[in-house]
Amino acid sequence: MLCRLPSSRARLRLRLSTVDVALAAVSPVVALYLRNADVASNGDWIGAGSYALVSLAFSLITFQAAGISAIIPRFVSVSDLLRIAKVVLVGELMTATALFTVTRLDGIPRSVPAIHALLLGALLIAYRGLGNLAGRQVDHAVNNENVIVIGLNDWSVLLIKHLQAPVPERQRVIALLDEDPRWIGRSVNGVQVFGPPAHLEAAIEEFATHGLRADRVIVGGESSELSHKTLTAVRGVCAQRDLDLVFAPRPSALWCANHKRRSSYKSPDRLTSNNLVPSIWPSPYFRHKRVMDIIVALVLIVVFLPLLLITALMVLFDIGWPVLFWQQRTGQGGRELQLYKLRTLRPPFDRTGQKVPEEQRLSGIGRLLRKTRFDELPQLFNVLVGDMSLIGPRPLLPRDQPSNSAPRLTVRPGITGWAQVNGGILLSASEKDALDIWYIRNASLWLDLRIIWMTCVSFTRSDRRSNDALAQAMHSHHRQQASSQALSSQLHAPSLDEARQEAD
Repeated sequence: MLCRLPSSRARLRLRLSTVDVALAAVSPVVALYLRNADVASNGDWIGAGSYALVSLAFSLITFQAAGISAIIPRFVSVSDLLRIAKVVLVGELMTATALFTVTRLDGIPRSVPAIHALLLGALLIAYRGLGNLAGRQVDHAVNNENVIVIGLNDWSVLLIKHLQAPVPERQRVIALLDEDPRWIGRSVNGVQVFGPPAHLEAAIEEFATHGLRADRVIVGGESSELSHKTLTAVRGVCAQRDLDLVFAPRPSALWCANHKRRSSYKSPDRLTSNNLVPSIWPSPYFRHKRVMDIIVALVLIVVFLPLLLITALMVLFDIGWPVLFWQQRTGQGGRELQLYKLRTLRPPFDRTGQKVPEEQRLSGIGRLLRKTRFDELPQLFNVLVGDMSLIGPRPLLPRDQPSNSAPRLTVRPGITGWAQVNGGILLSASEKDALDIWYIRNASLWLDLRIIWMTCVSFTRSDRRSNDALAQAMHSHHRQQASSQALSSQLHAPSLDEARQEAD
């Protein structure tokens, strides 16, 4: 017999923010006024009042069901903003359906629900964006281990739950592989079954495109549970990629293996404290830039929201669900961030688990989105939550970080930047790094406006190298390196007394 736990936390709690309630109450009135200011003067108080009250009721119901009032504005994430957009859309559909069933929306212009949804969504997001304006503390880079589990059984499911527990050294299960074709495409505890163990290398490559490096492969059982051919293939992939291969037939074996690491191996994808020490001082302009990022991002989200919805529908019909593509990249201070884009490539595997040729993955819609750069629109939400800036060095995959990544990690990465408008894909990694460092040292409002204009111009033409900007940046970069080397030589030079002692 199941009993209620003796704790108040086990009960349903009514949690609504006062600000959210006020916005839900005011927004339908403002939407009616914006659409038709004569509603009240025409005497249709009943229709307007009914719409406002029903809208308020359904908004509060969806707010409570989704728990958006529990979101802490200071630590809001992109997924939180997407949840708010879904909640507003569902609440507005419920309101329109209920009123249309009873009153046919008599006296209410048909465009009011759309205006109200855009207004309420913008206000809820703006409230959390302003709460985030104070800025978040830049944490040290947290190195999560990414694990691929082989074998779907009762024990492997317990392993997944254990590995996903929020312990200090958190391990994240990114994929599950199993021989049974019935489970391909389905998920267990939020982890998708990608295919058979023979697709291990393909799964590793797929996650590498998202910026996730697999660190360990765990087999949920004895080695004898895999066929000799499959076991040989798995061992070969792990040996080639220098991955830990662990067989977990019982809990004690796994717990011992969790703390067994090769001391001689150091992953190039991990950032350490040595390459997070900045060697340059950013421009003072960055102290005030966050305020402008918030304001401009809010305006652009409201303006481009209809376009974003249209392009998302195009992606949905052309490529399928999900419509968003994400990559884990490195942001300010070495902190991990998830960069979002609209999908432009079809899935790498078909429904039977077979690999799709690369030339068939890019669709016509995807090619158009890349050319117009509309696939970058979701990154406005990254800007709003504080992960990115409108303008700055582009966030790189962990494996693409330069040897000295500290200078570019002193500021928030940007949607566009000085390197993108002066060559983009035509530049080498060192040239991009030099241009980005030059921008960090010389950033200003005038330079940002220039970059915005050059970004708009680039929509109508292909990337072009700017030799003047590149020469200026490379000269400044070499001069900074020479100055750093000279300072290092002075710090490590022996004193006069030390020189005499060595001579003696």
